Amino acid sequence: MKPTVLALGAILLAAALQPASAEPATFTAAGKTLRQIYEHLHRNPELAFKEEKTSAVLAAEMQQLGFAVTTRVGDKWAKQRVIKEYGKVRDGVGGYGFVAVLKNGPGPTLMIRTDMDALPVVEKTGLPYASTVRDTGLGGEATGVMHACGHDIHMTVWLGTARELVDRKSEWKGTLVMIAQPAEEIGLGSISMLEDGLYTRFPKPDRVIALHDNAALPAGSIGLGSGYVMANVDSVDILVKGVGGHGAYPQDAKDPIVVAARIVTTLQTLVSREIDAQDSAVVTVGAINGGFKHNVIPDEVKMQLTVRSFADTTRDKLLKGIARIAKAEAQAAGLEGDKAPEISVKDDYTPSLYNDPKLVERVSGILSKEFGPTKIATAQPTMGGEDFSRYGRTTDRIPLALIWLGAVSQARYDASIQPGGRPLPSLHSSEFQPDPDPTIATGVKAMAITAIDLFK
Repeated sequence: MKPTVLALGAILLAAALQPASAEPATFTAAGKTLRQIYEHLHRNPELAFKEEKTSAVLAAEMQQLGFAVTTRVGDKWAKQRVIKEYGKVRDGVGGYGFVAVLKNGPGPTLMIRTDMDALPVVEKTGLPYASTVRDTGLGGEATGVMHACGHDIHMTVWLGTARELVDRKSEWKGTLVMIAQPAEEIGLGSISMLEDGLYTRFPKPDRVIALHDNAALPAGSIGLGSGYVMANVDSVDILVKGVGGHGAYPQDAKDPIVVAARIVTTLQTLVSREIDAQDSAVVTVGAINGGFKHNVIPDEVKMQLTVRSFADTTRDKLLKGIARIAKAEAQAAGLEGDKAPEISVKDDYTPSLYNDPKLVERVSGILSKEFGPTKIATAQPTMGGEDFSRYGRTTDRIPLALIWLGAVSQARYDASIQPGGRPLPSLHSSEFQPDPDPTIATGVKAMAITAIDLFK
């Protein structure tokens, strides 16, 4: 399953019509320290599919380093959305994404990815370089904007890695493909780049690596997981239909609130009684909305679910089970035919991320030798999602490895593990603040030595 042309077009159009951050793109990364670049990116975040100024800063630096940089819109995307319908060309590969290629003789092709977008979060860190950007979200709401997931760290490490690999060209041979991806936070960035010809217009990689900062590991440390490390993420909408009426005469109505309550309860058995206890799955009803008055039985109830799994077979079982349960509970209440519930799986599906075990074993050996085994943690699988996974879901299954990068200051980490210590802010928290210098330094070193070894 993948987002439809219509769905992607609607999202990109909405982004195109919304205002970007007010600060002009006068910053250039060339000649700046990585710390200066990080603070600029943190101070000037941009939402998904609106990364115009961010992309411009990164692309200019890559051109300065000697990469062949492509920031033009692809034919497929231009025809389906931009030029004919709206008369506006959006630069980039799949939005404001871009591809930078550096050929350094014969050898393997390695792709390194960063993501660029920020979140609709009001920053509360109190940092001197905190974001004060305000923008309009895809739903039309006014919001603050913050790099609460650390994509500013990712981009800075990515640029630092490019600088390092250019400086050390004598140590490796092959083709380096560096991609800057839009819209990771809404799960559509990687597919937008792939549909825009990432693997057909540019050298197809033999391996793909990326990193993600970690809000539970101290800066200077690295986490590695093998096999499934992040989950399939599905969003499911259920419209429960009923027959409205007076609350005093329920016998003359068919109450969709009661049916929705039964669905919620029965859904709890889907994981506990239908999925192997050694498998991993989550079905959460995150929103349920129906009715507007004490004494009125409504005509319908809307439910929103998030569904998480690792194996694709488990995902399929969960989605089929949700539909079966919703329809069966409605049928038990006499709601069939045109009164049967409508179940829709949203297009922004993110597939599970599978870290190739052989690649992870190799990377682990490289990093353990460089940093010492005490700095390399075994990362446990998480039910969060990452659309980095799509780069490996080709017919030939390109090996991927996502590396976790510790980002918490040692002092904060030590305090958090003491009895009564304050819990660390998580990713997506308005208070999340990486310790920039050691985090960036570790990330650049880790990615550069990993890349050089993988070129062998």
